[in-house]
Formats: sequence, C-alpha cells, structure tokens
Amino acid sequence: MTDFTTTNAGIPVESDEHSLTVGPDGPILLQDHYAIEKMAQFNRERVPERVVHAKGSGAYGFFEVTNDVSQFTKADVFQPGRRTRMLARFSTVAGEQGSPDTWRDPRGFALKFYTQHGNYDLVGNNTPVFFVRDTLKFQDFIRSQKRQIGSGLRDHDMQWDFWTLSPESAHQVTWLMGDRGIPRTYRHMNGYGSHTYMWVNAAGEKFWVKYHFKTDQGIDFLTQEEADRLAGEDADFHRRDLWQSIRRGEHPAWTLKVQIMPFEDAPDYRFNPFDLTKVWPHSDYPLIDVGRMTLNENPEDFFLHIEQAAFEPSNLVPGIAPSPDKMLLGRLFSYPDTHRYRIGPNYTQLPPNRPQAPVRSYAKDGPMRYEPPNVARPYAPNSYGGPAADSRRFRPAGWTVDEGEMVRHAYTLRRDDDDFGQPGTMVREVLDDAARDRLVNNISGHLLDGVSKPVLERAVQYWRNVDKALGDRVAARVNGG
Repeated sequence: MTDFTTTNAGIPVESDEHSLTVGPDGPILLQDHYAIEKMAQFNRERVPERVVHAKGSGAYGFFEVTNDVSQFTKADVFQPGRRTRMLARFSTVAGEQGSPDTWRDPRGFALKFYTQHGNYDLVGNNTPVFFVRDTLKFQDFIRSQKRQIGSGLRDHDMQWDFWTLSPESAHQVTWLMGDRGIPRTYRHMNGYGSHTYMWVNAAGEKFWVKYHFKTDQGIDFLTQEEADRLAGEDADFHRRDLWQSIRRGEHPAWTLKVQIMPFEDAPDYRFNPFDLTKVWPHSDYPLIDVGRMTLNENPEDFFLHIEQAAFEPSNLVPGIAPSPDKMLLGRLFSYPDTHRYRIGPNYTQLPPNRPQAPVRSYAKDGPMRYEPPNVARPYAPNSYGGPAADSRRFRPAGWTVDEGEMVRHAYTLRRDDDDFGQPGTMVREVLDDAARDRLVNNISGHLLDGVSKPVLERAVQYWRNVDKALGDRVAARVNGG
C-alpha cells in the first residue's frame, strides 16, 4: 500500500484532486480545510529574495587541514588534521532569482564551517578586491547595478556613472571586465575572503590574514559571446553544472592558502592593508598552504538548504576577529539584519544554519521558534544556573592601529565614585520622612511577594549599601519586625 496524503498536521486527506462542494457543481466550501491550506501555503511559498546575491547555488562538503598554521590562529577549524563539515553557496551579485548565470558580474563565494566552537562564516567573492572601500557607499553601488526606477531595465549608464565617480572602483572593474568576469563554471573560479581579518593564536599573538581558495579544477572562463549564447540557452548553466558534477562523483575542490601579515606591519605598510580595493603583493606576504575544501553532497531540498542558508561575516569563532576594514565592519551588522528580515529572527534554527556545536543562549521566543532556550531563567546574570561567558578561555581580540585597543571592561569608576553613593544621597537628603516611609513600605511589600530567601538576603544588603538605616528598616519589615 502506498503512503497516503496528509495535511500539514498529519491528518489523512480525502482527495488530491477534488475540492469539497455543495453538490457536483456547487460552490467550494470554506470548511474544506485542505483546499484552504493548499492555497494559503502556495501564496506564501516565497520568502523575500536576497537584495544582493539572489541567484545562486550550493552544496555541502568538508574542509580538511593539511598544513600546521596553529602558530597563527587557535581557531578550531584550522588546527592540524581537523576535518570540518561545511556548506558553500556561489552566486551572481546583481541579478535577480531568475537572471542568467552567465551575465558579467562578480560571483559570491560564501562558506559556512560547522566548527566545534559554532559556525564560522567566510563571505567573499571570486575576486580579491571590491568596488568600494567604505560601507556607506555599498547600497549606492548595488543600486547602480540593479534596474532603473522608471523602466525597470538594467542600465550600463548607471553602472559607469557610479564607477567613474568612484575612482576606488578601478581595480575591481578591471577584474570584472577581464576574463574572470564570467567564470566557465563555479568549479573553475577561485574564491577570496577579500577582507583582511585578524588571526589570534593560543598565546594571544595577533596576525592579519587574507584568504585565497584556489580552484583545483583550474581557472577557466567564458568569452562574452559564449556567455551571451548560454544566457539564452540555459539560464541555470552554472547551477546545473555544479549539481551534475557532484551527482556524477566529480567532486569540486579548492585549496586554501593564506597571506599572513605580522600585526606590527600594518601601521607603516606602504598602503592601507585594510583597504578592500587593494591586494597585498605576494612578494611581500607569500601564500601559505592551509587545507582543502571539497564539495561532495548536493542538497536534498534546494529551498530548505540553499535558499534559506544564511551567511554572515559576524559569525567569527575564537581565534578569528575582524579588522578595521570599513566594509567588513558594516557587513557585520548588515548580513544578520537582512536574515532576520528575510527568513525571520530564529533563522539560526533552520537546518543549514543550525550549529553542530551546543547552543547555550538566553535568546527566546519570536516567530517560528521551535527550540527552547534550556535555561532556568532567561537572563544573565542570575542565581539559578545556566551558561556564563568564559572570558579566560575566549578572551576577546582587539586591534591596536592608531585608534587604540578594543576592550570589554567595566565602566571606570573615578575618585569618590561608587554605585551606591548617589542613591544614598537621594534617600538621606532629597526624600522627606514621609517619602522614606513610603519607600520602605514599597520595597518591603515587593520583596515579600514571592522573593526567595537567598535573593531576599542580597536585597537587604543592597539597601544597606544604599543607606544603612534604610536597609535596617527594610530588614526588620521583611523579617517580621
């Protein structure tokens, strides 16, 4: 017997073909829940497409470390011999969901590593540079590559207008207009982290790093004529090639190499090493082998695993940190913000985004949440147990480049300053006797309404720190005096 159709709630369905009506030719009844469910679900099948990188494809695989770079980073994913499951997504930048794969455009190269310390996302392109160096101009750049307001048509005049008014774009435009502007397939292009990142080793030493994923298939490209022909014949040419190559067992691979800049070199380097429109010459900082990325698993459901995949540069694991790159710092906010809009605030619970490391978070509720926070109380600090930040193990990394060191530090108290001085002055010098009486009554009544004994004892001491006489009065009231 074949499996029977059910509703989304698992209830058996009476018919796959015929809606419930009054008689054979009567109106459809509102009580036909299955028909309503099918229509309602269909009307909501699409989530908003990505504003940038809307058309893409992807696959799962693994990254394996082949060289020891632990002297530069303590990141779990890059430790000797480590093998980490991962997800990759490749895409065009400006085109919409249905646009041809073979338009001349940079290609996105987004990677998610499911490490022992949570997800590490590296969101780059198939070019080592970008069109602008300041995040304030990113939205304007993208709009110049999209469609005109009036006609709804792509417009080369807008593109060249922006580029020629933005001289920092020259390096990326040279890449774009060259052979690598249209890769033959996703398998035949390199990937770059593009930004400068910070690596921190186990001893706390800092280094600047750039990522280069070199295709093991070799660089290859399409001529403009080939690309134009394929755009008409098969708009999904690159998506089809990636899927079919993995299905055939021809698993594409890339070798990761990095450039390492000593931390102290940055302030006096001959140009700004955090400028996204520049590369570091290999003669200054040679490539160092790290490992190999292999894609060997097609997604079982494209929408579930690729369309809902959420990559964000803010997913930085211990041993990896951002740099002063203005474009990178803007993306730390922009990417998770767009995911919350596009697929909801609980997007990290979706299968492609779910960490394979334990999640111990105080986050709660929101649309489509289905995993409980698993904490005694949904706030920190609290007295009832739950996760606590381990600052000794995961000390934050900062940078020192003119701007000074970034730190997580308590607010600095100055001479004669403390947390209880001003409220004590208020109790003693601002409130009159009647106001103090009401204050004692209000505090005591609140504390007597369900506050546990350990917290009650802390609360009494809290008010004694504000004013001893006030605290003693509160203590007498809550202790039955």
